[in-house]
Amino acid sequence: MPIDVSPTARALRTLEILQTRPGTTAVELADRLGVTERAARRYVGILREAGIPVDSARGPHGGYRLRRGTRLPPVVFTQAEALGLVMAVLDGHPSAADSGDPVGAALGKVIQALPEGVGRQAAALKEHASAAPDRSSARPDPATTSVLVAAVAARRRVLVTYRSESGRQWEAEVDPWAVVVRHGRWYLLCRSLRADAIRTYRVDRVTAVQQTTDEFEPPEGLDPVAALEENLGAGWEYQTRVLFDAPLAKVAPWIRPPMGRLEACGAGCVLVGSTSNPAMYAQEWLTTVPFAFRVEDGPELRAAVAEVAARFAAAVS
Repeated sequence: MPIDVSPTARALRTLEILQTRPGTTAVELADRLGVTERAARRYVGILREAGIPVDSARGPHGGYRLRRGTRLPPVVFTQAEALGLVMAVLDGHPSAADSGDPVGAALGKVIQALPEGVGRQAAALKEHASAAPDRSSARPDPATTSVLVAAVAARRRVLVTYRSESGRQWEAEVDPWAVVVRHGRWYLLCRSLRADAIRTYRVDRVTAVQQTTDEFEPPEGLDPVAALEENLGAGWEYQTRVLFDAPLAKVAPWIRPPMGRLEACGAGCVLVGSTSNPAMYAQEWLTTVPFAFRVEDGPELRAAVAEVAARFAAAVS
């Protein structure tokens, strides 16, 4: 069944296109809207009738563009959009229900700007909904995150100071490829110049960051999420190699990407990675895997597993 798109909706979509792509021609606009060139010009006319100054120019560098200094109309949400926004914020940041929290204060301002009927529903949702915080989540410093995101967008190399989970701190010069949010944690996916290798840094552990004037080009066709998943367990202080006496298909659902890379090995499989905290690796990660295993490499991890095993054995002796 065809979807009926109103002229107002297409006019607003036209406004969005001109905001993000100044110089869009009538042909390009028609292609993006899925209408004829004549209809595209009509939607530009609707914007002009609404008092939004849209300039046009002919020639190779012509096209439609919003006049400089144009004040755009306020953002309008439907009730479903407004409630969806509130739910997403509360889900990702449970403390946003508190007006004293910076995110909560910002969300409150958004709700106040909504039309009365929609705003009433959104305010009720914010006031009466409760969200349990994710214990594994970590909130990075907004200023640090902003600098990293700006460097990613500008493709500028950065100097970062990083503190690992074990407390060791170092500086690194990196090409910031992407900032990725995964399961309540923010990561910087980058290439370390010194190691000439991909690194994944938790943004909440970046204690300082400085953008340089050096530019870089990210890998062509980069999939940030896939690259993060593949490299979360690489590049840390202590090497790990754990052999499981069970097939890969059974073990894989129990392995978190930061634990390393899981590969088939005979009738079983092997987990190869690295960690900055062997105690956590042994106590919080390996103890949850319901299959027999042995630590083949990594003296620090072997010692941590032995300590956990001794503690469990003492509990039942």
